[in-house]
Amino acid sequence: MDSMPADRHAGGMTEVLRYAAFTHDPAGGNPAGVVLDAAALDEAAMQRIAADVGYSETAFLVPLDAAERRYRVRYFSPLVEVDFCGHATIAAAVALAERDGVGDLVFETAAGTIPVATSKPDAVRASLLSAPTRSRPADDDEVARALAALGWSADDLHPDWPAHVAFGGVEHLVLAARTRERLADLDYDFTALGDLMRERGWTTVQLFWPRDDHTVHARDPFPVGGVVEDPATGAAAAAFGGYLRAIGRVERPTRITVHQGEDMGRPSELLVAVDPDDPRVSVTGTATAIPA
Repeated sequence: MDSMPADRHAGGMTEVLRYAAFTHDPAGGNPAGVVLDAAALDEAAMQRIAADVGYSETAFLVPLDAAERRYRVRYFSPLVEVDFCGHATIAAAVALAERDGVGDLVFETAAGTIPVATSKPDAVRASLLSAPTRSRPADDDEVARALAALGWSADDLHPDWPAHVAFGGVEHLVLAARTRERLADLDYDFTALGDLMRERGWTTVQLFWPRDDHTVHARDPFPVGGVVEDPATGAAAAAFGGYLRAIGRVERPTRITVHQGEDMGRPSELLVAVDPDDPRVSVTGTATAIPA
C-alpha cells in the first residue's frame, strides 16, 4: 500500500497521520490528523494531541471488529471534542484504504453509525453516508446576531434562499450570500460569533453563494473550535443537503458540487448526493497525504 507520513506524540507512542481532505493537492483541502489505533488513549490525551497537531480536527479510531472493518471514531478540534467531522472522516477512510485496501467501512461516532465506502478509480476516494439530516428556519434573533457578528446587513442575504439551522451529524447555521463578492469578503467578529455558536450549539456557520442549480461556493467559520475558517467541511456539506430537501429544492436524486477554501488559498471540492426519499446525505471526496 502507499506509504503514509506520520508524527509521533504522547511520549513517542502515538502515530499521527496527516492528510488534506477533499483535494488531490496536499497544499489544498482541509488538513486533518488521523490516529488509526487510539485504543491506548484517554480523552485528555486525545485533546492534547489534537491541540498539538493544530488542525481543525483530528480523528481518533479504535478498531472494534476487523472482519466488518468497524471502528469507534472520536473527533477533536484544538479546543473541544465534536460529535462528527466530515473531512476527518474522509481522511481517516482514505488512510485505512491505503493501508488495508479499499472497501466498505463502518464508523461508530457520537452522531451515530456512519457507513463509508472507499474505492480507487484513480486516486482513493471515500463516500460517507451521513446521519439523518434535518433543517429548520433560523429565527429572527439568530439571524440578526449572526449578521452583526459577520458584519453583514440583511441586504447581503440572498432573497431566494432562507436562513436555516441544518443538521447532518452536528448543527450549522446556513446563510446564503447575495453575491460572490460578499462571500469573498469575510472579516468577522471571532468572539461574538463564537459566543453565539456555543449558545446555540452550532459547529460551523455555512455561508454560501449559489452559482447555479448544481454548484455552490461555501465558507465555514469555525470559531468554537479555535479555527477562523475551515477550507472544507464535510459535516456542513451533509447538512446542506438536508437544507436543500427541507426548502423543496430536491425533487429527484440530485448531485451538488460544493467549492470551498478558494478564498483561503486551499481549494476543496465536495460532492454531495441528495435523494428526496432519504434523509441521509452522501458526501464524497479524495484525500492526500501531507508530506512530513
